Parts: sequence; C-alpha cells; structure tokens
Amino acid sequence: MAEPPGVPSTTTCRCATRKQPLQRRRAAIARAAVDRITPGSVIGLSGGTTTFMVADALSRRDDLLHDLTIVTNAVDIANRLAIHPGIKVIVCGGVINTSSFELVGSFVDSVLRSIWLDLAFVGVHAISASAGGMTANEDEAYVNRLMAERAERAIVVADSSKYGRRSFASVGGTEVFQAIITDSQLEAVAATELVQAGYEIELAPMHQEGR
Repeated sequence: MAEPPGVPSTTTCRCATRKQPLQRRRAAIARAAVDRITPGSVIGLSGGTTTFMVADALSRRDDLLHDLTIVTNAVDIANRLAIHPGIKVIVCGGVINTSSFELVGSFVDSVLRSIWLDLAFVGVHAISASAGGMTANEDEAYVNRLMAERAERAIVVADSSKYGRRSFASVGGTEVFQAIITDSQLEAVAATELVQAGYEIELAPMHQEGR
C-alpha cells in the first residue's frame, strides 16, 4: 500500500536513519578541519561529501568569514561559499563530473600549477596505511593529488568507515599528505597503523554539536 501523501516511505526513513551516524561523523570531522583555518590563509578544498561539510561548517564561523581565499574544483562547494563577501573563491576550470560536482581535466591542472596553498583538505573514498588515499575516479584522483602537492600542508578528511578499504585510483600517501582528520570511531589498531605509516592523526569528537 502506498504511503499517505507527504509522509516519507518506511524505506526512506530507514535509509535516513542509517545515514545519521555517518553524517554526525562527517560533521565532527568538518568542525575539526575548520578549527585549523586562520584568516588570511589560502585553503584548498577538493570535491566530496566531507569536504562540502567543511565548507558548510566554515560558512557558520563568523570569525573566519573574512580575508580568506578558497580554491576548489567542486562547484557545489564554490556555490556554498560564494555568498560570503569576505571569502575570495577561486574555481578551477574544467569538465564537470556530474556524479560528484567536481571539475577535472587540463584546465584544472593549469590553474593549480600556477598557485600555492597554505592548507588543503582532500576527501577520499578509501584509505589505508599501506596504500594511502584512493578514489573511484582516476581524473579526480589526479586533481586531488595535485591539490595536495600545491599545499604547504595537505590533510585527508575521511570518516572512519573509509579505513581499510580499497578504491580504484591512488591519490597518494605520506609523500603528499601529512595528516588525516577522521572521527573518534576509528579503531585503535587502525590509528596505530596510520601513525606508524607516518601520518599525524586527529580523531574528531562526535559529541560536539557545532557552533
């Protein structure tokens, strides 16, 4: 029997319920990432769900909404931050990947190779101590690595469910990333493996409700 008009289906409700813990993890990671941003900085944000939440968390921090430059290849992130006059938003040109809203291709390459970033936050689909960060698309992996290479400090932002997984295309390991921000649900063994591999690890607490 169909659900009454205006009432979410039970399937929709179950899916939303399953996503809530994951969203809370990503929100915690986003807050921790934003805490590392200082006015006057040039910040790189790759595309992705977690990096979008970093942009959203940043947009809620009145103390940071001035004298800040954001460089991104994600049109949804650019749209989220462009409403703030105190933030200069630089969008890398390129071809849109409609599944992720990320721009890829040679135009992105030419822009990123002409600038330097103070800090880059890069999202990945999978991460391991041995293989580093990975994505499902080779063009996005290339852009993510280049963004990391152009930053004084590059940080992976990924929830703990991504650890131990494999994905198609390699972004890079400790040769490009200095740190990983993940949530406090990461198992101790996994954290130890990452530290031993050479990463600085920050476990973002999930109890904080934002600012």
